[in-house]
Amino acid sequence: QVQLVESGGGSVQAGGSLRISCAASGRTFRNYAMGWFRQAPGKEREFVGAITWSYGSTYYADSVKGRFTISMDNAKNTVYLQMNSLKPEDTAVYYCAADADARWRTPIGEGDYDYWGQGTQVTVSS
Repeated sequence: QVQLVESGGGSVQAGGSLRISCAASGRTFRNYAMGWFRQAPGKEREFVGAITWSYGSTYYADSVKGRFTISMDNAKNTVYLQMNSLKPEDTAVYYCAADADARWRTPIGEGDYDYWGQGTQVTVSS
């Protein structure tokens, strides 16, 4: 059973930076893609970005492109979301997710992902 545990959320002022982590366990992740999603109060969950475990390729939503960066540490089975130039509209619960058979793809749909973390709150104040 795959387990995903996010950490590193918190509060930051607009313009600041924050890095959140997703520790994965329970499987070999060779063909996996790891995605980040977020859900703001009263809104639907939306795609933020994704990375392929084997290829390291990434894809980002337009709303975060140039500000957010996804990286991974294979030795630690951990994926990171580095968030810079944060805006109040980035306030949300951030979730990591795993697609077990993505291979080279970076899926953007919630339905593509098989496993989800519990989420971590990120609050950006103006």
